[in-house]
Amino acid sequence: MFAMLMGLKSIAPRELHALQGHSGQGATTVVDVNARHSWLKARVPGAINLPPEFEAAMLPADRAAPLVFYCSNPLCRKAPQAARKAEKLGYADVRVMSAGITGWVGAGLPVESGG
Repeated sequence: MFAMLMGLKSIAPRELHALQGHSGQGATTVVDVNARHSWLKARVPGAINLPPEFEAAMLPADRAAPLVFYCSNPLCRKAPQAARKAEKLGYADVRVMSAGITGWVGAGLPVESGG
């Protein structure tokens, strides 16, 4: 797995799952940029669904808050593009789960579904 994804920090599914298990300071916002029907089918627990062309107001007001973006699989470019946009908006702690939801499911991690 690449530590850096074209200049972006990446996070593995199990690493994100462990991070979510540690509540406390600065909860991580997980952003699914897949189509809404995909998000409804299976998503990382607690993930919000945003379009890849999201507005700044859709993200947390705290620009130091950790953000993790993902899409469908390692070949999908929507998550890296969304992460770059968040960085340009001034977010300091932005990562990409490049494995996507397929990697999350493949690792046997829990998913949420429905609306």
